[in-house]
Amino acid sequence: MGQKRILRKLNRLLKQVKSYESIMKAYSDEELAAITDKLKKEYCNGESLDKLLPEAFAAICEADERILGMRPYDVQILGGIALHLGYLAEMNTGEGKTLTATMPLYLNALSGESTILVTTNEYLAIRDADEMGPVYEFMGMTVATGVTDKAGEKLSNDRKKDIYNSDIVYTTHGSLGFDYLFNNLVTSADERFLRPFGYAIIDEADSVLLDGAISPLVVSASPRVQSNLYSVADFFVTSLEEGVHYIKEEKKVWLTTDGVRYAESFFRIDNFYSHKHFEINRHVILALKAHALFEKEKDYVVSRDNELFLLDHGSGRKMPGVKLRGGMHQALEVKEGIKPSQENRSVASVTYQNLFKLFDRFGGMSGTIYDAKDELKDTYGTEVVVIPANKPVQRVDLPDIYCKDSTTQVMKAIELTLEKHAVGQPILIVVSNIMETELISQILVNERVPHSVLNANNAFWEADIIKEAGQKGAITVATSMAGRGTDIKLGAGVRELGGLGVVGIGRLGNVRTERQARGRAGRQGDPGFSQFFVSLEDEIVEQTQSKTVEKYVEKGRFISKRRMKKVINCAQSLSEERAMMSRKQAIDYDSVMSKQRDIIYAIRNGLLDGGSLSNRQLLYLARENIERFLNSKKVITKQEINRYVLDHLSYRVLEDLPDITKGKKSKQKIKEKLLLYVQKSIKEQYDSLKDDDLMCDFVRNAALHAIDDAWVEEVDYLQQLSQAVAGRASAQRNPLFEYRNEAYYSFKKMENSICINVMRNVLLSEVRLDQSGKIQMILP
Repeated sequence: MGQKRILRKLNRLLKQVKSYESIMKAYSDEELAAITDKLKKEYCNGESLDKLLPEAFAAICEADERILGMRPYDVQILGGIALHLGYLAEMNTGEGKTLTATMPLYLNALSGESTILVTTNEYLAIRDADEMGPVYEFMGMTVATGVTDKAGEKLSNDRKKDIYNSDIVYTTHGSLGFDYLFNNLVTSADERFLRPFGYAIIDEADSVLLDGAISPLVVSASPRVQSNLYSVADFFVTSLEEGVHYIKEEKKVWLTTDGVRYAESFFRIDNFYSHKHFEINRHVILALKAHALFEKEKDYVVSRDNELFLLDHGSGRKMPGVKLRGGMHQALEVKEGIKPSQENRSVASVTYQNLFKLFDRFGGMSGTIYDAKDELKDTYGTEVVVIPANKPVQRVDLPDIYCKDSTTQVMKAIELTLEKHAVGQPILIVVSNIMETELISQILVNERVPHSVLNANNAFWEADIIKEAGQKGAITVATSMAGRGTDIKLGAGVRELGGLGVVGIGRLGNVRTERQARGRAGRQGDPGFSQFFVSLEDEIVEQTQSKTVEKYVEKGRFISKRRMKKVINCAQSLSEERAMMSRKQAIDYDSVMSKQRDIIYAIRNGLLDGGSLSNRQLLYLARENIERFLNSKKVITKQEINRYVLDHLSYRVLEDLPDITKGKKSKQKIKEKLLLYVQKSIKEQYDSLKDDDLMCDFVRNAALHAIDDAWVEEVDYLQQLSQAVAGRASAQRNPLFEYRNEAYYSFKKMENSICINVMRNVLLSEVRLDQSGKIQMILP
């Protein structure tokens, strides 16, 4: 559906909302609040939310005005309608997205289903819930925040249950993702705290759905035996020469034939790719990636306490608690001379793409999302609609200034900054990474110009720093994080000076990020300007156009402005294409785990909700396990049969067994004996409990333990596998095909493991009742 048709549809609904305005104004506070119960009853009687939209939106608009003193503009109502209908709405910075969200949140909460607003950081979630909460409470609804502002505080499952049972929840995408994973790790139904996902609004949707989509959320536990190969592999990699021993292309790196031979010589092994040398291969590839593909201050930072933090590429913020998978994090730590942290097993994982697909419906909003409309449509099946601004944008976006080298680029940007600062006009300087913020800050210090710096190292004060950026004479140096979600309001006398000015130094990774930076100025019709200074030495140009640039910069050849513009803009286009391919690759890889995860979680939930295995089902599993064992060998000895019995069926061996068993008839007799043994063991477990319900609970717990143990192994293996298959591209093999193929066989292996361990847990566990009548189970 085209933009015009969508807007016509939204405007028709807007007129219906406005038709209730005078009615709502005439209501007393009590009468207005009573509309909530009225609308809930209508919904329960079969009325759809779409039909309730005009009256519900009109009611919450009136409540917004009475409680907050702010009545939503028509364009905000349009945005709210778009969010309810499942569109991704592009709304300019300063258009009041927080207030816009009150309308669809209120409407969808009438259904009684889970209604959640997801944003990018804890500060915004807490701020929005605190500011908008009184409106919902006035209308008789409960509101809660799924995050805390107290460092290190962990919410209990009971507290989370109270939060998610609220009508409306404000939280972050990271907290929601981890809560989803932890909710599916509980061992009893009482411990679950999430309701089925109903409706969600994703604030800063491009940051969440695109920029945050490459790295999945991973829950780790069960420390694995720490490898001693990280340091050796790191030392080896530092001796390699690019182009000779390895080749780097975009975000991939692999050893050449000479590199492989050198590795075999260095580690004194015969075949670098053989299965027995898998760990050496893995650690070398990890170290190679750490040195060739990851940059300090861009991809990660090291704190004063020697702790390595990853950086969010979309916002530049630190990501505490988030670690790279498969040993990559430890390889980076060794590269930086830090003692490697404990490598843990991955027990659960999900990407944001698959997380939000779990919702029945969702909408999103951002100041810069239209540029990615095609990708969003392909990935999520949602359309982007551009909501008109309430007031015409007065900001002047000046043409980019193209420079041959970074020295000229920085000099010109500083000249413009000082020129504007001399008359008191506030300036926000936006750069690509932390190192550049420090460089610009040092130059301003040398010029004795007071300023603030906003980057991942001081993101704690982000809101306070960005709020002051619009004051007269203020200079703020920031990475592209630049206070997303926080308005920069102009101080006294600033409008007359031309408003806030945004000075960008360097071509940013994509057009969306640059538009976000420009949008810091000119909110709600305020004056302002933006000016970007770019050069052939920008990081993004060096990453994608290094060979083209070399002949101009290093060899001192003349380059026309037109050619320079083409090279720099092409670099950004290539960067965007690579990022899009990375996101697609992440989706392709996670689709495998997603299918497996859906199967396992469905089985777990069935068990948690009271399901169990009957005697008939247990005997069927036992028969399958026994047949698999007997068919694995042509000839089976008495010792092997009794070893199987002791490991899987009983702590008592079978008597009267032949020394050697072979042939179908002989194996059939053994199978019948073993099945009788199974029936006897099941009866013994029942006799110890003497109750059908208790026996069902015991079998249910035994099955849950078997499933969880096998799933942990599978998740951890798939995480390791995704790293390992990447190097197979150099052998002309499709890594994704290899991953899917091996993941399939791994899943079949996991199924067998579950079948075996369910029976082991049922037959070999020590089970008894404690004084309170609860089952106590000691697993084999």
